[in-house]
Amino acid sequence: MDLRIFTEPQQGATYETLLTVAKATEDLGFDAFFRSDHYLKMGSVDGLPGPTDAWITLAGLARETKRIRLGTLMTAATFRLPGVLAIQVAQVDQMSGGRVELGLGAGWFEEEHTAYGIPFPKEKFGRLEEQLAIVTGLWGTEPGKTFDFHGRYYDLTDSPALPKPAQSKVPVLIGGHGATRTPRLAARYADEFNMPFASVEDSVRQFGRVRAAAEEIGRKGADLVYSNALVVCVGKDDAEVARRAAAIGREVDELKLNGLAGSPAEVVDKIGRYAEAGSSRIYLQVLDLDDLDHLELIAARVQSQLS
Repeated sequence: MDLRIFTEPQQGATYETLLTVAKATEDLGFDAFFRSDHYLKMGSVDGLPGPTDAWITLAGLARETKRIRLGTLMTAATFRLPGVLAIQVAQVDQMSGGRVELGLGAGWFEEEHTAYGIPFPKEKFGRLEEQLAIVTGLWGTEPGKTFDFHGRYYDLTDSPALPKPAQSKVPVLIGGHGATRTPRLAARYADEFNMPFASVEDSVRQFGRVRAAAEEIGRKGADLVYSNALVVCVGKDDAEVARRAAAIGREVDELKLNGLAGSPAEVVDKIGRYAEAGSSRIYLQVLDLDDLDHLELIAARVQSQLS
């Protein structure tokens, strides 16, 4: 089971804080550092000092780290034109020596679009589908040839399809709870399917839909990586779990029900249930980015039992 650290910087984090967490992620042996792609806080936090851009952050981290994978859960298709996004991700991949992964979603948080003057189209899923076709098409075009795409939302003519990523294939992540369109999109474009903040039972059902959709188009369901994203709150004892839950404004019982919370043994046991459901990778949503002792505990008492 791969454990990856997943952050939500829109809730309040400087680049320096993210750099500290990313370096701890690498030093402690975790597989990757991922971040959300949002421009507005959610809930009652103050969000200070304000948002950081996902791909600018990852570009900086690409030069400051050496081993860990770097990526987004999920970049919003509404934030960037697909040709520009393909260039950005390819460049960060080059800067990292080939360690980037692209999680791409439709975008959903209308208020952040309103706050920063970003258009929020009614038809988002169709745009996402075209973005995936364009980004992967640009990267997959042979050097010296051009790429054309004429869709409903985007039109590219005689694109040189440059630059190329350092990797021959940048892993693409698609995720979500949708029962029909999402599995079909994942089957066509994804290297990894991520089920965010879902129960074991819901994960089993959705993973099954994705496998079936893949097989319908002649692809092996096992060709995809299946993963979950879950909030994490681990403590050496009940008091430490309660303290960490309070620090992120959550209740212990709720965290145990909906995330990975409790003692290291409890969390290892629950991760085992997700593994039985078909998940081979967990994105640990870490909400208190100043609590590096939390990461150290997870590395020493949880991750050590899963390798």
